[in-house]
Amino acid sequence: MGNKKADLIFKNCSLVNVYTREVINNSQIAIINDRIAYVGQDASHASGANTTIIDLNDKFISPGFADPHIHIDQFFLPSELAKKSLLCGVTSLFSDPIDIVSACGYQGFREFVKQCEKLPIRIFNVVPGGLPVDGKFSHSKTLSLSQQKSAIKLPNVLGLGEVFSWTKVTNKDPKTMKSLSLMLEADCIINGHTAGASDKKLNAYISSGILSCHEPINFDQVLERLRLGMWVMMREGSIRRDLKEIIPRVLSHGTYIDRLMFCSDGVDPLDLKKYGHIDHCVNEAIKLGMSPIDAITMASKNCFDYYNLGKDLGGIAPGKLADLLVFDELSSIVPRRVFVGGKLVASNGSIVSPIKKKAIPPWIKKTVKLRKKFSYKDFEIKSKSSSVSANTIKMNSEIITELGTVELETKNDNVLPSKEKDVWKVAAFDRTFGTKTHTIGFLENFGSDIGAFASTWSFHENDLIVIGSNEEDMATAANHLIKEQGGLVVVKDKKIKSNLELNIGGIISSESFEQVTEQFESVNSSITDAGCKFQRPHLIPLFLPFLALPSIRILYSGIVDVKKRSYISPIN
Repeated sequence: MGNKKADLIFKNCSLVNVYTREVINNSQIAIINDRIAYVGQDASHASGANTTIIDLNDKFISPGFADPHIHIDQFFLPSELAKKSLLCGVTSLFSDPIDIVSACGYQGFREFVKQCEKLPIRIFNVVPGGLPVDGKFSHSKTLSLSQQKSAIKLPNVLGLGEVFSWTKVTNKDPKTMKSLSLMLEADCIINGHTAGASDKKLNAYISSGILSCHEPINFDQVLERLRLGMWVMMREGSIRRDLKEIIPRVLSHGTYIDRLMFCSDGVDPLDLKKYGHIDHCVNEAIKLGMSPIDAITMASKNCFDYYNLGKDLGGIAPGKLADLLVFDELSSIVPRRVFVGGKLVASNGSIVSPIKKKAIPPWIKKTVKLRKKFSYKDFEIKSKSSSVSANTIKMNSEIITELGTVELETKNDNVLPSKEKDVWKVAAFDRTFGTKTHTIGFLENFGSDIGAFASTWSFHENDLIVIGSNEEDMATAANHLIKEQGGLVVVKDKKIKSNLELNIGGIISSESFEQVTEQFESVNSSITDAGCKFQRPHLIPLFLPFLALPSIRILYSGIVDVKKRSYISPIN
């Protein structure tokens, strides 16, 4: 009404209205504190002596973008990710910190939530819903029911993260059903993961109260879920890029878009640098023929509607929080100015809001609990035979494996890897609990002229994984990561060729985005330049223990045939 004067007024705006799917020219927006007070053609009544007036000269203004499903407990701290996401127009992140929980438990979850607070970006968290992946084999830390109950009372914790073992729902796993009941009784959101589910299984999963999925990889899967009342997050990130398979069919089918969103599921440093974040999803959808207003709506309003936050966020309207983007043209959206809560946080490619790095407690930098110094003998597989028939984890991609068999020779009662057959040794050690339990097996089809590659970061077990062409380099790699308390390292001839330090929980670096990106690129290129058959070799140790995908996985407790749900021996 103008009784209280605005702190900020935008005039001459081309306002992207996600409620009516139109651009309204010559608009004016008045902001008081962190909220929008007026949207219309004339905000002069709200102007006072201390009001800042910004003339946008007909530039476009839209609500800030959101990533409704992203794992940000990897690579760098939330404060570092904030800098890059804000430049991409992303003002809200919905985080599923599953790996910090698998490594550090409830204490890790609480600390991670604290790291997300008081930043110039909104970060909402969910309680990880995917742990343990498989109770028969998994050994990750997780949250008890009472800890989940406490967790959803923490600031900006909205509910339960992706419940990706959907068979736990259809088979009524007791712990899973209790978690779902807890969340529903507390009126919390529950995120889904329905890869491989359809028809009656999908119906059963949805009827439990899980109403979203980010796993559809084609339009038919999207449509089946939409028809059953789900919200679908179309994924375009570092693990998968699905928009090209989905958007053209959405357009030709005339699909109603009110339950469609974009998500990344996680973005690695190089992809964030090369492609961007949700801005890339919006621009990719526009290139594929989608209306810019619809693309913006899916990147903003729909996300907040799904999370029941639409009364505060997702559009430009009175009473909403003033999270806004200013850009030059609709056909290719490049955020020029980014406002969060009415405050300018990014301008012309630079962060202008101070972002303080929070103190890191010492305990979270001491999570690689392997105390012994490894020698080559720790990576031997004993046999009295001159040759053996070995089972291998055969890599079909960086992520998907199958069971292979190969004849290998022995020397001094130790089964040797074979460079000629591209067979490597692979080891998994318990670095989370510090027991002496470990497994040594064989990996096939890696193809790089290095000595060893090791990582403390793996979905969602966080074992120490070591891949090697010889035992001495494997020992060098493992010892380096114990000393550094986490990371990725490449070794040849007992010398460190490249490494990425991940000293927080063994999965996050305390360094800057720029330093992490440089180290990450060095690790990958040192492996690919040496002839690796895969372009993203960092994904190999990341997924080797991941029990939710086929077919053969390795954990410190043994080598697992996922389909048969049984352990297999490295030697027949």
